[in-house]
Amino acid sequence: MTISLKWREYVAALSATLITAAAGTTVGWTSPTLPILLAKDSPIQTSADQSSWIASLMILFSAVSPIPASYLADRIGTKRTLLLAAIPYIIGWILVMLAANVPTIYAARLISGLGYGIAYTAAPMYLGEIASNEVRGAMATLITVMSKFGILSQYCIGPYVSMLGLASFNIAIPILFVVTFSTMPESPYYYIKTGDTNRAERSLKQLRGRYYINEELDSMTHLVNENMKDKSRWKDLFIVGGNRKGLILLFGIYFTQQFCGSTAIISYAQQIFGAAEGGLGAKESCILFGTVQLLTSAISSQLVDRLGRKPLLLVSSCGVGLANVIIGAYFFMKFENNELVSALKFIPIVVIPIFIFSYTIGLATVPFAITSEIFPTNIKSKATCVIQIFVALMTFAVTKLYQVIADNLGNYVAFWCFGILSMGGVIFILILLPETKGQSFAAIQEKLNSNEKVRYEKRDDHAGSVRIL
Repeated sequence: MTISLKWREYVAALSATLITAAAGTTVGWTSPTLPILLAKDSPIQTSADQSSWIASLMILFSAVSPIPASYLADRIGTKRTLLLAAIPYIIGWILVMLAANVPTIYAARLISGLGYGIAYTAAPMYLGEIASNEVRGAMATLITVMSKFGILSQYCIGPYVSMLGLASFNIAIPILFVVTFSTMPESPYYYIKTGDTNRAERSLKQLRGRYYINEELDSMTHLVNENMKDKSRWKDLFIVGGNRKGLILLFGIYFTQQFCGSTAIISYAQQIFGAAEGGLGAKESCILFGTVQLLTSAISSQLVDRLGRKPLLLVSSCGVGLANVIIGAYFFMKFENNELVSALKFIPIVVIPIFIFSYTIGLATVPFAITSEIFPTNIKSKATCVIQIFVALMTFAVTKLYQVIADNLGNYVAFWCFGILSMGGVIFILILLPETKGQSFAAIQEKLNSNEKVRYEKRDDHAGSVRIL
């Protein structure tokens, strides 16, 4: 199937992922804003320690909302849950507009974190459930594409406008999301779970753009009914072999995603480029950096269903590992006042975009595709919730610790640590990760539960049923 035949699904996905563009603005906002806050003539006097809390508090508090978001997704649907994510973002940007002191900025970041946690819990679920098998991976990567768009907007606009002007731009994105996404269909899987087959049929027709969807609807219904025969419990994530394996795989992938240093570079991009003195201005370097992110994530969205998940993750992890080692060596020579540094100022401008390309082609995008497809319907909301809490804590740790390590030990130590952990991720992915490209939810479950006694019914290419006996 070509993208042209799937445009209705892509319209729904693009509208849904406007909320992750809003998430991207909250992540990228710190890059142009922290140098303003840390300046001697800052409108709000801020210390280096306070700046690291401004960068990391939003991510820390995003660990609070996945549990209620998981509950709401099951009760009111993923669409309504995503719409609720816009409220914290709108409130957060209003507080930034009114901020006259650091505690108010803290409050804005904490509240925005609630929206971040909701968005990244519900968005993979929604996209995974509305997409056809042929484009499910590509649609899930739109989460990252739109997030990178939000980050790039901060790099392009932030250095040239006031804090008030940037916040005014940012608040428009969640408002636009509410206006557009309100008209999109709910997931047909949600309607099937609640027994409303008429609405499920209408939703599927709206998404597929055709009236002959009975076979696909029957397959969905059979899969959901089989998965929902046993009420899911939180402990099922850990005692059921397939669920446990899925969690371990995603924990390893997301750990590599965060501890390759991506979040630190995004949050402190302008300061890192300034410290590197690479020959190109810090502001211009950030724009180059953000553009590479956006373009590469768009490329990845087209490759994930063609080349597969595992090859992209392996290339990505190797690339960021090598780039981290090289960047660390450059900062070490700079720290030691090595005379070669003056001749090597091109390294940050060359290697950091390579890092960003490597990161975005796989680690930034593919994990969301895997998250959207690796768990059965009855446990998916709980699994996504646990994954998002894990990611939030890892992201907070990286964002907070980077500044501490850079200030006390040097940038080079941080980058070398990132490099070592990235190469550890290569080994993990190579040995443990199965390929899921183009496979139905049921086939993926069969693969994950391959070491248990399993009965698998193949119904068609969209779905089947897996029962653990």
